[in-house]
Amino acid sequence: MPMSRDLQIEMYRRMVRIREFENATMDVFKRGIIKGAATLYIGQEASAVGVCLALKTDDLITGTHRSHGHLLAKGTASHRTMAEVFGKETGYNKGRGGSMHIADFETGCLGALPVVGSGLPIATGAALGFKMRGENRVVVSFTGEAATNTGSFHESLNLASIWKLPVIFVVENNKYAVSTHFSESCAVEDLSERAKSYGIPGIRVDGFDVLAVFSATVEAVDRARRGEGPTMLVSESYRFDGHYSGEPEVYRSREEVNDQRKNDPIPRFGSFLVENDVASAQELETIRSEISQEIKDAVEYAKSSPQPDPSTALDYIYA
Repeated sequence: MPMSRDLQIEMYRRMVRIREFENATMDVFKRGIIKGAATLYIGQEASAVGVCLALKTDDLITGTHRSHGHLLAKGTASHRTMAEVFGKETGYNKGRGGSMHIADFETGCLGALPVVGSGLPIATGAALGFKMRGENRVVVSFTGEAATNTGSFHESLNLASIWKLPVIFVVENNKYAVSTHFSESCAVEDLSERAKSYGIPGIRVDGFDVLAVFSATVEAVDRARRGEGPTMLVSESYRFDGHYSGEPEVYRSREEVNDQRKNDPIPRFGSFLVENDVASAQELETIRSEISQEIKDAVEYAKSSPQPDPSTALDYIYA
């Protein structure tokens, strides 16, 4: 479908922002500056950006344990997102969420939810609320392929189908559930075939192609807004980094990873923009330089931000 130059440039900008953010997160994690685990989105940027740029600000998303990219694609500010990764008071959740539990209702992010499949019923419930209130809004649930084997997946898609709810179930098949290849846990190669069980459309797209993801999402969103119910969208992608930063990755070969890196969505889309006279190589270099500085500033902002006051540890426990 035709789209404006500004939209395509914004796609590139957001993908670069996610990549730079994740590279910076990896760096501070390996330096011991932040604690816990760093589960990164490197390689999957086209999926989040293609989906989120097809949404409006007041549309909602739910995420996973690997959701920095989802948040930034939906519109969170890099400095406040980074501050939350650092567990600082200036983060979106005042340091209570950390890397895996970031939420920002103003940009439509209901939350990064680490338990596999846990965002599915939340997204379904939010979509039910929209329908009951007569609001022309949609919800996107991001999950990995492993979530398609959970009870919450079946229950959510089944109810959403019965009630024709305005929700899109985005399954990002990055091929591995921690160290288990999806072929070891799924009997079908094309996971979108599972949508047939619920009587809803199942769409499979190249998750390295931001334009393909965007076009498929626009179709699903339009269907939801027309009151025709949910869509299952399978984005075939790959995480270039391990399940968490620094893990040994003994379950896959370097050859496999390097082969997948040839599909890197950012240089791929950059080449498309230049070859189709949407942007010059210099313009793209300027964007990369601007984003690089933005993320450096975000890291410094997070480093200099205060730790949460221990006396407030019991605040915000109850709504």
